[in-house]
Order: sequence, then structure tokens, then C-alpha cells
Amino acid sequence: MKLQIIICLILAFLLTQSPVIGKYFAMINTMIHETGHSLTALLTGGEVRNISLFPNTSGVTMTGHSSWLSHFLTSLSGYIFSSFVGFLFFYLIVKGHYKWMVYILLGILIINVLFWVRNIYGVFWLITFGAGFIWLLKTGNQTVIQYVLVFIASLVMIEAVTSAFEIMWLSIFSPGQAGDAANLARAVVFIPAPLWGLLFFGQSLYFAWLALKRVFILS
Repeated sequence: MKLQIIICLILAFLLTQSPVIGKYFAMINTMIHETGHSLTALLTGGEVRNISLFPNTSGVTMTGHSSWLSHFLTSLSGYIFSSFVGFLFFYLIVKGHYKWMVYILLGILIINVLFWVRNIYGVFWLITFGAGFIWLLKTGNQTVIQYVLVFIASLVMIEAVTSAFEIMWLSIFSPGQAGDAANLARAVVFIPAPLWGLLFFGQSLYFAWLALKRVFILS
């Protein structure tokens, strides 16, 4: 199991650096990130208008909010949610609860395609990735399915860390274009975008450490 996870982490990192196919697979983290924004908006009394997923792995969630707190928590939640899900997937894998990881992935895919994602590429990605995933579950043997799930967990965690690093970098050198960090800096004027960027990157490393600790120390 440990060797399998090491191999999948290396392959996930190498794959996400490739220009086209890597971006297709890295989109799974974007979907989870935007789902985090959407769920938080709903839980804090806001609404989700739509989500757009783009070929360059960026995403936009259009939400409405009932209060400043709802807007603040929604802006904060994307990177934290994707990092947490990466940790959760590894936790489930170590415990042998592969079915729960399948249920979570299918639930996120179905909710997004039915209710939230409306742009052409986003719908295309959800349908093709979801169809491939369902086909695998129906026709693949148990060993292949487990390898694929470990690989998906590795993709999510690698992308959670690298995307958080990218937003930290942007928050330092182009703070006005730093996405969620810029939104939070506008919402909390006495905390600048670079500090939010550092927070996002720090929490991604923390959840990655928790996941790897669970795999290599506590298992």
C-alpha cells in the first residue's frame, strides 16, 4: 500500500505538469474546490447561481449571500475544502473504506452536473469523467479500481497543494488577481492578500502532512 501511494503521488505530480491531458485530470480538484464554495454558500444562507469550469483548470462559482459572514466563509472555503477532501480520501483508503470514496466522488459529480455547472467545457468534463469513472466501477476488477482511487486521491492532494502555492505566489506578486485571496482582502481590509495566500498554502501543507502521516506513520 505505501509503495502504491508513493508511485501514485509521483505519477499524479508528473501528469498534472503535462499541458493538455494533465489539465483534464487536474480538473477534479477544481470541481472539489468550487463545490466547497457552493456548499458553504448554501450552509450559510446564501445561494449558488452557477459554476463554470475551464480547460486551464480555473473555475468560477457565482453565489449570492445573505450576509458579510456568508460571503467571507464562502470565499475562505474553496482551498480548505479541497485540502480536507484530499486528506479524507487518504484516510478512507488507509481504513479500507473505498466504497465511501466512490460515493463521495459520485455525489459531487452528480450534484454539479445536475444543479450547478452550466458552461460547455464544464458539462463536457463532468459527463466524460463521470462516464469513465462509472464504466470503471462496472467493468474493472477490484485491484484496478483500488489503484485508480488511490491515484485520484493523489491527484486531489497534489493539486490542493500546488494550486494553493500558485494562489500564494499570485497574492504576493499580483495581489489584485489572486482570486479568493483578493476577495478576502477586500472583505477584511486590514488583512492583505499575501497573508490569505500564506494561509491557503499553509493549510494545504498541513492537510497533506496529516494524510501522509496517516499513511506512513499511523497505518
